[in-house]
Amino acid sequence: MEVRALLAEIAILAFPILAAVVFHEVSHGAVAYLCGDPTAARHGRLTLNPLPHIDPVGTVLLPALLLLAPLALGTRPFVFGWAKPVPIDPQRFRHPRRDTVLVALAGPGTNLLLAAISAVVLKLLPAGADAMSLAGAAAFMCRAAIQFNCVLAVFNLVPIPPLDGGRVLMALLPLQAARAMVALEGIGYVIVLLVVLNTGVLGTLVRPLMMFFLGLAR
Repeated sequence: MEVRALLAEIAILAFPILAAVVFHEVSHGAVAYLCGDPTAARHGRLTLNPLPHIDPVGTVLLPALLLLAPLALGTRPFVFGWAKPVPIDPQRFRHPRRDTVLVALAGPGTNLLLAAISAVVLKLLPAGADAMSLAGAAAFMCRAAIQFNCVLAVFNLVPIPPLDGGRVLMALLPLQAARAMVALEGIGYVIVLLVVLNTGVLGTLVRPLMMFFLGLAR
């Protein structure tokens, strides 16, 4: 029964995870389109269909391993992942520096909006609903959506390229300093993941944000 309950949790978690990563990437492409860059649209990435956005490692393998780990370790499910980045061509922007900042912030901003919407829905659900009921499953999904969207927003705002925070920093720095940061593009994810896995910094930053949205739900 415990295995069946865990598998049910995983099935419920799949929807908010996919929604978070898909809306994150689509928002990048949509804002880029408004700023004059149609690259994402031409590649068919301005769609809420999750299939074009799926990254085999970040959207499937890593979340699956993290979700199934409790079966072997007996811990609570923890999930993290990402979608295939939307193609962006900054040279098409009408105002390159300003538009780069807007496009980069669109993803984390959308995740915070999804967290806020999830908090509102959670507030409207009946309190104390049975976990096996439809309302109970919806409440669990909303809490998972708040958690995952907060993690995704904070993680992407880390000021190291190729993360969104790194894009913002590069757009704001003088040209010479921005060029120096380009060297981090290839190893940025490795640096951030090493920091996240070996310190509690991500949890420290995410926890107050989660408490804020959960407070709205109460």
